[in-house]
Amino acid sequence: MAAPREPGGEAAFARRIDPAREPGLSPEQRLLMAQVERAQRQRALQRRLRGRNVLLALGIGAVAFGIYGYTFYSVSQERFLDELEQEAEAARARARARAESAAS
Repeated sequence: MAAPREPGGEAAFARRIDPAREPGLSPEQRLLMAQVERAQRQRALQRRLRGRNVLLALGIGAVAFGIYGYTFYSVSQERFLDELEQEAEAARARARARAESAAS
C-alpha cells in the first residue's frame, strides 16, 4: 500500500516542519517534539560512545596483553643470568682452589 501523497508530491511522513513556525501545533506538542528530539540525540550519543568505549577497551586490553607477553619473554631470558652465575661460581671455586694450594 502506497503512502498518502500531498499535493506537493512528498509523502506526509517525510515532510520536515519547523515547530517554531508551524501554526497548527500547540505548546504541548512543541514541548513533546523537543523532548523526543533530545531523547533521539541522547541515544545517538550513547551509540557513538559505546563504539568508542569498545575501541578503548580493546586498546587497553592489547596493551595489557603486550606487557604480559613481554614479561614472560623477559623472564625466560633470565637463563642467561643463571649461566653467568654458574660461571662466577666456577671462577670462585678455582680461586679458592688456587688460594688453598698457594697456602699449603
